[in-house]
Amino acid sequence: MNQNLSSYRIFYTVANAGNISKAAKELYISQPAISKSIQKLEESVGCKLFSRSSRGVVLTEEGKLLYEHVSDAFETLTLGEEKLRRSIELGVGHLKIGVSSTLCKYLLLPYLKEFIRQNPHISISITCQSTNDTLKLLEDNKIDIGLIGKPGSLKNIHFDFLEEIEDIFVATKDYLRNLKARGVTKNQILQSSTLMLLDKNNMTRQYIDDYLQENQIQVRDSIDISNMDLLIDFARISVGVACVIKNFVKEDLESGALIEIPLGIPIHKREVGFAYKTNIHPSKSLSDFIEFYQNYNK
Repeated sequence: MNQNLSSYRIFYTVANAGNISKAAKELYISQPAISKSIQKLEESVGCKLFSRSSRGVVLTEEGKLLYEHVSDAFETLTLGEEKLRRSIELGVGHLKIGVSSTLCKYLLLPYLKEFIRQNPHISISITCQSTNDTLKLLEDNKIDIGLIGKPGSLKNIHFDFLEEIEDIFVATKDYLRNLKARGVTKNQILQSSTLMLLDKNNMTRQYIDDYLQENQIQVRDSIDISNMDLLIDFARISVGVACVIKNFVKEDLESGALIEIPLGIPIHKREVGFAYKTNIHPSKSLSDFIEFYQNYNK
């Protein structure tokens, strides 16, 4: 397409008005400017588009052919503008969120429930993966925002703190009783049990591996499990000792279904929160969500 959109807008308006003078008034430009634009367009397409009549101008056969396509194009643009206007009025939008399956269930869902109630016209897509993978999706602009454990580096990332989480080791009374019967003391539980941990690609697993190494705890038998819910379920049926987030097994601890294993040196609490890129302009949907969660607990 050799001509810009304004040339076709002038052609379209003149064709509809059938008169250069009327088109000039509608477009708020001079008649000579319109005539010059039509002339340039005719030179570009290599044929006459208008012929003069007693009342003004009429389309030639070639002009009619071009007009069919130009008309469709401008009607599509007009429809697009109308849909955009309506979507803005209704708050229609799309929000892409990245989160681990664990944080999605225990932290994100309460936020989403109320946000969706307040913003029913915003559609939401959720991708579940580790914090490391969520950060990669943010970097590649494949998601708008992520709910993550706070990473060591936050280059071009804004992090909004939500709450602290605490990692603990738990097991059933029966499992701990069996360990005791084998002569395992409280200080030897982690070394002597079947230790159930999230898989190695998970940031939580990396954090726990650092803790075990720093405290010279040698793990003899371990099972890698893909998500926190399975860790908790396996702990409940006495498969072994599971490393879980304390808030997520609160009811099990209160009921006695699971027992927290005391540690000589506790695991430092971690921060979790929403993260989004600082070097791109946020969509209205993202801006609305940020404003929502920042005011959620106030």
